[in-house]
Amino acid sequence: MTDKVLAIKAENLSKCYRIGLKEALPDSLSGAFFEFLKSPLKNYRKFRSLYTFDDCDVEAEDLIWALKGVSFEVGRGEVVGIIGRNGAGKSTLLKVLSRITSPTSGAAEIRGRISSLLEVGTGFHHELTGRENVYLNGTILGMRKTEIDRKFDAIVGFSGIEKFIDTPVKRYSSGMMVRLAFSVAAHLEPEILMIDEVLAVGDLEFQKKCLNKMEDVGQEGRTVLFVSHNLPAVTRLCQRVILVDGGRIVEDGPPGAVVRKYLNAEQGGGAAQEWTDLGQAPGGPVVRLRAIRVRNVEGEVSEVVDIRSRFGIDIEYEVLQPDHQLLVRFGLRNENGDLIFVSFEQDLEWRDRPRPRGRYRSTAWVPGNLLAEGMHYLNCFISTIKPETNQVGEYSIVAFQVVDTLEGDSARGSVGRKIPGVIRPLLEWETRFEAI
Repeated sequence: MTDKVLAIKAENLSKCYRIGLKEALPDSLSGAFFEFLKSPLKNYRKFRSLYTFDDCDVEAEDLIWALKGVSFEVGRGEVVGIIGRNGAGKSTLLKVLSRITSPTSGAAEIRGRISSLLEVGTGFHHELTGRENVYLNGTILGMRKTEIDRKFDAIVGFSGIEKFIDTPVKRYSSGMMVRLAFSVAAHLEPEILMIDEVLAVGDLEFQKKCLNKMEDVGQEGRTVLFVSHNLPAVTRLCQRVILVDGGRIVEDGPPGAVVRKYLNAEQGGGAAQEWTDLGQAPGGPVVRLRAIRVRNVEGEVSEVVDIRSRFGIDIEYEVLQPDHQLLVRFGLRNENGDLIFVSFEQDLEWRDRPRPRGRYRSTAWVPGNLLAEGMHYLNCFISTIKPETNQVGEYSIVAFQVVDTLEGDSARGSVGRKIPGVIRPLLEWETRFEAI
């Protein structure tokens, strides 16, 4: 990072909050009377304690560290994703960097104009119209009126709420509000753009527009911090990912490696999931999922698949109630969230046949030179049929990465750059030559 121009530098950032604790209730009338007499002093001390953290170094029961000793650097023009479970400290980190809240200790140096979208309606005055809020936000960001005038039509057009632009924001739905807020944040040319998990409020079409716009912003050389649980979007957009857990940075590196570590921690294995306790396994009284794995040709569980090699998807399940016909299938999505294909079990032995109690293992083999490079996520479903009723439905249950190189006989040929598309089939080509 030393050879790059820094946009953000955080050093030992920590944020401490005081939380409420359950109080012991008096067990007698006299106890209640004395508690009433002491309550003014007690309430004053409690009020004071909300704003003083002299005892933050002490592991007190009413203290919680949202951030603890966070240090990192972001170069100008970098697109960095921040992932982690709920309550890990991701949103708190962005609030500290956006100067919405002050750190308990440590410091952050920000070089550039910041635009942040941390919650639905952040920075909007609900009594003002959408048009007025666009100019208000632009002014806060340091934009001149002529600059906002030049961008105004693009902002409103991107948001798709032209019909309501002169309506007070308080009458907007949450989806309309996030549309306009994101459009303002992305179009007013901030040098640093910070986005929290707000895109989930919008519909699927708008989410795709937002992701494409963020990709454009990153390519324009502006710095982006992107907090999201949408792992395919993170791996698509970001050059680097930071994993936060318990208020600390536990991993910082390439998107694929960090996402795999996060999946391993959350699910017990990025390319495999197993349930030894039947009571905890997904499913119901008819059938329960026992395991799902991605295996290479050697039969080993693998989080990385060579684009040229076929690989297997194992689905293990246990039938608890006999005499049901089952429909076993999986869906495969890429890092953009696009559905690539759905595959149904094709074993003729069990087609239209009720299944007895027992444990089953169905394996589907995906041929090599079919999928494109990148992260892929598996959804798994098992249904009873006649009538069709879903018994197991698990989304993004396992993940794996397809990799390609310039070596060998893949469909890449001699092209070194990233090749677009959801599949990469190796087709038969023929070239004829005629001398002139």
